[in-house]
Amino acid sequence: MSDPFVVVGGDAAGMSAASKARRAAPDRDIVVFERGEWVSYGACGLPYYVKGEIQSLEDLVSVTPEEFREERDIDLRTGHEVVAIDTDERTVTAESESGTVVQPYGHLLIATGAESVVPPVDGVDREGVYTLGSMSDGKELREYVARARDDADLQQPDRGLACRYLEDCTGPVAVVGGGYIGIEMAEALAANDFEVNLFQRGDRVLKGFSDETSEYVAEHLRDEDVVLHLDAEVRALSGDDRVEAVVTADDRIEVEMVLLGTGVRPRTDLAEAAGIELGETGAIAADAYRETNVPDVYAAGDCAEATHVVTGEPAYVPLALTANRHGRAIGRTVTGTPTEGGDIAGTAAVKAFDSEAARTGILDPEEARAAGFDPVTETVTAKSRAGYYPADGTVTVTLTADRDSGRVLGASLVSEYGEGAVHRSHAIVAALEAKATVTDVENYDLAYAPPFNTTWDPVLVAAKVLAGTLRDTDMEP
Repeated sequence: MSDPFVVVGGDAAGMSAASKARRAAPDRDIVVFERGEWVSYGACGLPYYVKGEIQSLEDLVSVTPEEFREERDIDLRTGHEVVAIDTDERTVTAESESGTVVQPYGHLLIATGAESVVPPVDGVDREGVYTLGSMSDGKELREYVARARDDADLQQPDRGLACRYLEDCTGPVAVVGGGYIGIEMAEALAANDFEVNLFQRGDRVLKGFSDETSEYVAEHLRDEDVVLHLDAEVRALSGDDRVEAVVTADDRIEVEMVLLGTGVRPRTDLAEAAGIELGETGAIAADAYRETNVPDVYAAGDCAEATHVVTGEPAYVPLALTANRHGRAIGRTVTGTPTEGGDIAGTAAVKAFDSEAARTGILDPEEARAAGFDPVTETVTAKSRAGYYPADGTVTVTLTADRDSGRVLGASLVSEYGEGAVHRSHAIVAALEAKATVTDVENYDLAYAPPFNTTWDPVLVAAKVLAGTLRDTDMEP
């Protein structure tokens, strides 16, 4: 058939778009090129696969390639790497073991995702240095953990008892980077009895969260025997063929393995070569409908930027929900129902052992001022359940608003795992979308029952305190 919808990239954005387009246009040709063997998988679950909580790599797959082909009638071509896009001829060129394919398109979606950032230090190519940006990366790390544990079992017959008394069990390892992946992998490795050293070049972990959240999580990591090296920029990964130590300006720590969790960057080479514009964030620029500067060419997922709901400016926040949501919108648009992808708030969450943290919106004062706001911030710690209810905990909420308008700009929340920091952040997300003020939030009719919260939920307490601060400021001469 003519006018095929062609997708480059078979993960969240790409397969969501293809699936939505198939439902809307049962007779249209839909072709998806994926350079790897895996599609539609939950990369965010990889740390828990490495940890051992998820037993099978296949458990992370939402829909198998066979289901896409047979049940959804999508022409999914795994093992095909797109090497060129010709926007004049409206074709893509893909290479595979069986040869080269030139595929025409009517509409094209670029969903090439992101790749792990490898810091420019000596030794990153040594054996024993890993990243966690793909299913194959996860498989390699899980195999490393299994080998290390097997070796330790051979040396220590009663390993469960030995690990409580020996300083070294499976050996010292390093995690470079104190963001989401770094913290999740620190937990995964510590759970497998490794001595974990976490290196962060800045003065705190979770830089995009509030200071209070970062300090809470850092202290919890230390309680779990993770050795934090803050303000410790890695200069080299030393060794012969295999990594043997992490070298900073002030120290040299011997390790048996290094996990690089220093962030990701958008894969844009293919788009750039085709004349598709990048935005100020370095990711592919797209309008509200996810269309690029080239007509009928769209971009979504971790390779593309989006509009921030607070600032109204482009932002790059590569997360799964955004990819799925934008992919679905494109699937509708290319089949005749123009649909906006929606803005983002930069909402994210992370689990660190028995703590949980969430953030949304704009928290950095300089970023807020650059967007034209005058930020005011308050932090409160409030009970997560009624005081008389057994096993009650606390939630610490950092809330930021604009001094003049009272508009909520962002929040960071942290608590013990299960005490609700993450779920409570959803109320703030709704406030950001509605451009609500702290007074609005203070009057939100949130649910109350003793097992779940107090009469005044911690979010309401934070809004009440911040609203009072803003009122007091207004009364100053």
